[in-house]
Amino acid sequence: MITKLLFLPFSIGAGILGGLVSRKAFALTWGAIDDRQPPTPHDQRASIGKLALALALEGAVFRLAKGLIDHGSRESFARLTGRWPGGEHETGSHSSRS
Repeated sequence: MITKLLFLPFSIGAGILGGLVSRKAFALTWGAIDDRQPPTPHDQRASIGKLALALALEGAVFRLAKGLIDHGSRESFARLTGRWPGGEHETGSHSSRS
């Protein structure tokens, strides 16, 4: 229980950072596809294909950035505390990397 409370600031910071990174990564990725802003569901003139591409790409980039940043914050927390947040694993037994 105490591990969850101690991890909360890490989690909040990772969430904010993940959102910022994913927004920028999507903007850069979309810029390589099209010179215009990505279409939104509210855009009446958006083709269904381009809208689907924009939404799928945005979702994938967002999930990738958030997942990697969340995992990194958990690894950092575990290095500092010796406890993996969200589980009872010790840092040495949780990671499969050498």
